[in-house]
Amino acid sequence: MSGGRYRRGVSDQPCPTPAPTLFTWEFATDPYPAYAWLREHAPVHRTTLPSGVEAWLVTRYADARQALADARLSKNPQRHSESAHARGKVGIPGEQRADLTTHLLNIDPPDHTRLRRLVSKAFTPRRVAAFAPRVRELTDDLIDAFADRGEADLIHEFAFPLPIYAICDLLGVPREDQDDFRDWAATMIRHGGGPRGGVARAVKRIRAYLAELIHRKRAALGDDLISDLIRASDHGDHLTENEAAAMAFILLFAGFETTVNLIGNGLYALLRNPGQRARLQRSLEEGDEDLLATGVEELLRYDGPVEMATWRFATEPVTLGGQHIAEGEPVLVVLAAADRDPERFPGPDTLDLARTDNQHLGYGHGIHYCLGAPLARLEAQTALATLLRRIPDLRLGAEPEELRWRGGLIMRGLRTLPVTWGK
Repeated sequence: MSGGRYRRGVSDQPCPTPAPTLFTWEFATDPYPAYAWLREHAPVHRTTLPSGVEAWLVTRYADARQALADARLSKNPQRHSESAHARGKVGIPGEQRADLTTHLLNIDPPDHTRLRRLVSKAFTPRRVAAFAPRVRELTDDLIDAFADRGEADLIHEFAFPLPIYAICDLLGVPREDQDDFRDWAATMIRHGGGPRGGVARAVKRIRAYLAELIHRKRAALGDDLISDLIRASDHGDHLTENEAAAMAFILLFAGFETTVNLIGNGLYALLRNPGQRARLQRSLEEGDEDLLATGVEELLRYDGPVEMATWRFATEPVTLGGQHIAEGEPVLVVLAAADRDPERFPGPDTLDLARTDNQHLGYGHGIHYCLGAPLARLEAQTALATLLRRIPDLRLGAEPEELRWRGGLIMRGLRTLPVTWGK
């Protein structure tokens, strides 16, 4: 790991302790001690990623918030100073080959402004509230499938299918096609930290399906997001078919895995913190959901679903946290590190579901703040509340050290979460 010997970006102050090793399986299990070291000694830190790409990691809250809103840090991978081959390593696997790059995570204003305005209509408070009964129905159906069994894997049987079926409904994917989407999404998650070929093949299948679905929707528009994108294009907002397909794809990609991890990580944190979990269950029994609302925000901060914000590239020389970043160099804002910064959050390593001063960065900041955050919060609140009410005696079915976390830079989530109850 390069650059780890220096304190706070000042090259003539050697650190008293060795730099931690990043991106190992041990690091994936618990990255927070390493992030604490970086915040203290190298808050804006240049390192070589597992892909071989060199990038800057931003770990302090103040620097992270600044970087997320800095217009000089572009989202467009074409701004990367390295070769075209290297640029292929800095996005979603397979998106270039499938012609799915013109989405919100890869573009800057004015195109970003135009496309975000179109999609934002799908996530208004009214539309999300109208979707709440369907989320409750999906949640109950999934719990019904394992409630009498006494054991389950809450990732594969609960946290994963809930958001994938929800986002499919929102997009307008017919029910008979949704299991295909579930399989493709499972491939994307399963291979997220390993060979990119499996993910690329799944992306190509999704791209082909979305192109065909857009053609079908044009002939019979419905009350769904893809139909809304088509209507917007037909009314002069100049949304190309590639943009429509890329937009639907990124809403699927970003709209399910983040929520899988939010629910999975959140349940795991509650099972590891029985006092906080009991406090939440008492409040739910009393019909008070205030703690549920602040609790989901705290779970986002404490061990959130997105470890690092997606790639940014300096469009000109930038100074951040005392470090000089050259034009074209990649920057990764480490949300997981920023959200445990003791300069911003008292007792950052303690889970406090009642924490109110909680302006975490779990869904980003600035113009790229996550559009789907209201839907993800609805799904997480519904999932946690319903599961704790219906199966109040949940307990971990494995020792914490036996659990494995999925590899990968951007997302943070468990591979499995075995639980038992009633035995």
